[in-house]
Formats: sequence, structure tokens, C-alpha cells
Amino acid sequence: MAHWLVKSEPSVWSWDDQVKAGAKGTHWDGVRNHSAKLNMMAMKKGELAFFYHSNEERAVVGVVEIVREFYPAPDDPPFGMVDVRARTAFRTPVTLARAKAEPRLGKMVLVVNSRLSVQPVTDEEWKIVCAMGGV
Repeated sequence: MAHWLVKSEPSVWSWDDQVKAGAKGTHWDGVRNHSAKLNMMAMKKGELAFFYHSNEERAVVGVVEIVREFYPAPDDPPFGMVDVRARTAFRTPVTLARAKAEPRLGKMVLVVNSRLSVQPVTDEEWKIVCAMGGV
């Protein structure tokens, strides 16, 4: 099973919004970068992703589950979306600064290319970030 990281500006869609979406979850859209799109196309139902607050907070704040695989965006068919639902909140948000300070995360996409909105996370990185976040 692969792991991922998805980013959202909390003023647009926050962790609290994701939790309020309930067990059914909601679509994850708005991705207009081809690399991020390819990552979304690789996501499989049941896989997990870190939920990252970008811009204001710059921190991993929770874990979401992919509940529907990639499908076309109704308003922009070359692009698309996946559906996700909230799984677990982090006890302690893992900020970008903390991730950059952790030597074992030196090659993590978030650390070397923090602008990519949907990115893969290795199994080892997943374990480290989860431990840092208290989950």
C-alpha cells in the first residue's frame, strides 16, 4: 500500500472541514499540476494520505483515507479528483520546519519540493511523521 500527502490551505478547506464531511468523505479537487495529477491517478482505494495545511500553518495535521479512486473533474475533464475521508487527527502537528530538522526526512518530497500539492510518502517517512505527530 502506498502513502501520500495532500495539501490544502486551511482558509479554503481545513482539517476541521474534512472531519465535518463525515464518514462518506468528500472529493479532493483543484489540482492543476500534472505531476500532482499523476500522483492522484496512482492512488488506490484504502490507501492513506497525510492532510497538510499549507501556507498559514505549514503542518501535517491528520490522516485521510482514499475512498474513491481518480475520476474526471466535471468542470475540467483533463484533470480530476479522488474522494477522501478523515481518519485520524495528529496530537501534535508536524510542521514543515520540524520535518526539515529531522535528518531521516531529508529526501522526503515535502522537504525537497514543498510546493507539490499531492505527493508520495515512503513507508519509512510515514512511520517517522506519524511518530512525530503522536499517532
